[in-house]
Amino acid sequence: MRLTDYTDYSLRVLLYLSVRPSGLSTIQEISDAYGISKNHLMKIVQQLGELGWVETVRGRNGGLRLASRSRELTIGDIVRKTESDFAVVGCFADPEDATRKPCVIQPTCRLRGVLAAARDAFLAELDKHTVGELAHPANDLARLLGIVSIAPVPAGAFVPFRASS
Repeated sequence: MRLTDYTDYSLRVLLYLSVRPSGLSTIQEISDAYGISKNHLMKIVQQLGELGWVETVRGRNGGLRLASRSRELTIGDIVRKTESDFAVVGCFADPEDATRKPCVIQPTCRLRGVLAAARDAFLAELDKHTVGELAHPANDLARLLGIVSIAPVPAGAFVPFRASS
């Protein structure tokens, strides 16, 4: 089974926002990090916002952040919402689709059941993994994406002050 670029980029946006330590991210930052067209990402971010998975803040200092419960989304949830076609072969297609010629062996074909089971197993595996789980270790992913990560300072630790000249 092959996922569309749309789904791939949706997953990448959610992972990027998952490892962002704080604040808002811009579509341009995500575009630069992955080398993906900003125009492609705009449509994706709009849908992720409509689904409630990404919060969008408009205005001059606006941007994006992961919605509070999005780390709990399974990869299967995301794939089901972003893929439009799970017809692995022609006999899974919509029977009303006039562009598809019916398969002559369909009335007795057992291959269809095997392929349906394979598709279901694929989605079942994706359901075992969440965005939050795949975003670990966050610092390693953040570094690869060019996100500056600031390590938290333990309570009571001495942090020397250095005056700038």
